[in-house]
Amino acid sequence: MTISDLGLYGPESVTWRIHADPSFAVGGLRALLLQALHPIAMAGVSANSGYRDDPWGRLQRTTEYVATTTFGTTEAAEELAAKVRRLHRRLTAVDPDTGDVHPVDDPSLLLWVHCCEVDSFLHAARRGGLRLSDADADRYVAEQVRQARLIGIEPASVAVPRTAAELTAYFSDVRPQLKATRPAYEGLRLISAPPMRWWVRWATPAAPSWGALVAMGFGLLPGWAKQLYTHLPVLPGSEFTATASLRALRTAVLALPPTVRESPQLRAARARVAGIPVRRLDALPA
Repeated sequence: MTISDLGLYGPESVTWRIHADPSFAVGGLRALLLQALHPIAMAGVSANSGYRDDPWGRLQRTTEYVATTTFGTTEAAEELAAKVRRLHRRLTAVDPDTGDVHPVDDPSLLLWVHCCEVDSFLHAARRGGLRLSDADADRYVAEQVRQARLIGIEPASVAVPRTAAELTAYFSDVRPQLKATRPAYEGLRLISAPPMRWWVRWATPAAPSWGALVAMGFGLLPGWAKQLYTHLPVLPGSEFTATASLRALRTAVLALPPTVRESPQLRAARARVAGIPVRRLDALPA
C-alpha cells in the first residue's frame, strides 16, 4: 500500500482519531465562533461568503473540505484544496477600522482560521472525553501543519504552531487584534438560528437540538473569547455545563452503529485502507 492510499494522515494518526470523534461537530461550531472575532477575517466572510443566503450549504462545504482532506486520498485532498486556493485568490477583505484592503489569502488571515480550527477540534475532543495525552495533543498540532500547507500557508515563511504550547502562544499574541464586530454578531445570530422550513422548526426537535449544539460550542470558548462577545451574558457554570453536555452527547452518539454516526468519507477511507475497492472519495456525497 502506498502513502497516497493512506491519504495525508492515515488511520494511525491523531488527526483521524479527533476528526472521527463525535465531538468534531461541536468543535467546528466553536471554531466558527472563534474565527468571527478577527475583524478582518470576519469582514472577508461577510463580504464574500454566501452564509447569509445559504448557511447550511456553507457548513456542509466546510465539513466536506475537512472530511475529504482528512480521510480522502492525497489526490482528492490536493484537488479540493487547490480549488479553494483558487477561489481565495480572487477575494479581498476590508479592514473595518482602517479601510485597508487585504487579500483573503493573506498568510496571517489563513493562519488565524487554521489555528482556530486546530485549537477547537483539539479542545472539543479533550473536553468531550476522548483520551489524548499531552504528547498526542502535540502530535495533532504538528500533523495539522499539512493542512496549513494545503490551504496556502508556507511554514518556511510563516510560524505555524507545531505544539499545543505554540498554539496557546499564538492566541496570546493575536488577542489584541480581536473584537466582536457587527458582522461577528450577525454571524452568531445566523449560526444560532439558521433558516429551517416552518414544519421542521416547529414540528421537530431540530431547532432546539441545533441551539444546544451552538450553546455547547460557545460554552467551550476560552474565557477571554466569551468576554469579547460583550453583548452576550456569560452565565456562571457555563463551561461546566458545556463539558457535561458534550460528554453526554458523545456517549449517545458512540452508542449508534458506525453506519449511522460515521461520515461517508470515513467509511470509504476505512474500506480503502482495508483494501476493499471503493469509489473515489471526492465523488461521494457529503
